[in-house]
Amino acid sequence: MKAKLHLRLSQADAHYGGNLVDGAKVLALFGDVATELLIRHDGDEGLFRAYESVDFLAPLFAGDYIDVEAEIIHVGNTSRKMAFYCYKVIEARPDLSPSACDVLPERLLVTKAIGTCVVPKDKMRVHHE
Repeated sequence: MKAKLHLRLSQADAHYGGNLVDGAKVLALFGDVATELLIRHDGDEGLFRAYESVDFLAPLFAGDYIDVEAEIIHVGNTSRKMAFYCYKVIEARPDLSPSACDVLPERLLVTKAIGTCVVPKDKMRVHHE
């Protein structure tokens, strides 16, 4: 099972000089796609328990467009292990003009992670065989 978000990072997402976006923004988006997966899988938002790994591979800036994707890779009794990916698909080009952007020829993987969420048995509304 998979979930996906597509969005543009705004000036409000910039946290550091040079319009650099904080990596915590991507982790919050990973939480959003995890919530959608849990609702689709179990009928409940569940809780994020832990990240096993998080790798920040490239920077993001205000004005960039990103795809955030997640998939359930293992289903336990109440745990759901997920793989998360954030790709930059359009890059802001403020060096050319305030509104210039380039569509990237290939998506650029900027963040990847593995995390585990938990849905308590008494909250599950979808029954699995």
